[in-house]
Amino acid sequence: MLSSRVRLVPTTVRLIHSLICSSSRSFMDLKTLLSSLNDFASLSFAESWDNVGLLVEPSPPHTVNTLFLTNDLTEEVMEEALQKKADLILSYHPPIFRPMKRITWKTWKERLVIRALENRVGIYSPHTAYDAAPQGVNNWLAKGLGVCTSRPIHASRAPDYPTEGTHRVEFNVTHTQDLDKVISAVKGIAGVSVTSFSARSDDEEQTRLSLNCTQQALMQVVAFLSQNRQYYQKTEILSLEKPLLLHTGMGRLCTLDESVSLATMIEQIKRHLKLSHVRLALGVGKTLESAVKVVAVCAGSGSSVLQGTEADLYLTGEMSHHDVLDAASQGINVILCEHSNTERGFLSDLRDMLDAYLENKINIIVSEIDRDPLHVV
Repeated sequence: MLSSRVRLVPTTVRLIHSLICSSSRSFMDLKTLLSSLNDFASLSFAESWDNVGLLVEPSPPHTVNTLFLTNDLTEEVMEEALQKKADLILSYHPPIFRPMKRITWKTWKERLVIRALENRVGIYSPHTAYDAAPQGVNNWLAKGLGVCTSRPIHASRAPDYPTEGTHRVEFNVTHTQDLDKVISAVKGIAGVSVTSFSARSDDEEQTRLSLNCTQQALMQVVAFLSQNRQYYQKTEILSLEKPLLLHTGMGRLCTLDESVSLATMIEQIKRHLKLSHVRLALGVGKTLESAVKVVAVCAGSGSSVLQGTEADLYLTGEMSHHDVLDAASQGINVILCEHSNTERGFLSDLRDMLDAYLENKINIIVSEIDRDPLHVV
């Protein structure tokens, strides 16, 4: 009897602490919260095929006191979110991905939308934006490898160009009397900015013009230059790319400070992901005692991200059978942990980061029911 009473004390303390924290938090307007979430990890870094952002919006105004985090929004998880009085569900995987032609009670995804709207609960999904983020899912997955340095396998590009325009057009003008006419003509084209500097070609002093053009202005510039063969034949057109971001992008290529055996790495990964089993494909010529120095990781499905990456080990949730065979044939070991097992553990870190980022203004909770649909039997 005594031991039973002793066990109740921590639970009571946690409950009181939870009530105090909850009562001390304030509401956030939904649009304000969405703006903060986008500042935390920009949706612009999501893959073009993805469906991210606010997927279900209750009629405004809508305030959020409780933000509910889950990896997958199933009907069971939705019930949990409603019981915990969630105002907004952040579902890492978008529950709405393909277009819906109707909203009825027939399919489980349609029912999710109905229940969300009936209970005034918003649904937001960041998905691949959180994959790419420097503090995101792949960064968390790499923590299980031990001390290492890492970089994105496929770096993201900055959302904006560092200069105006998408193309740069450069050519030389020889005669001084032509220079003013040419500059006046190209400046008259909308979407063009002009710089000039001295140049020398064939022992002749010339002026080199550099035009930054929008996509729409490019063809007008080319059409103008084509009227003068002297300019047109020596024109250079450069495509301006957005700069790469060093710490943002898909996957991570991790170099360990010290090599470890494959067997040791397996145990580290299992501890980090809290798994009793993983699937392993040994690379050709490799054993459990083979050294691992470079690991390529990709949360979720890694086939397209990891393909062609040089590493001792691929760590991901799932890969196609043939992609595993290809990797193994190159002497690369492959560890598969099931899709969402490589993502779900990030939610606890996310809760702590968002608590700090949002200055504890709202209550943030992680689903206790959400789990990978597959398990070993």
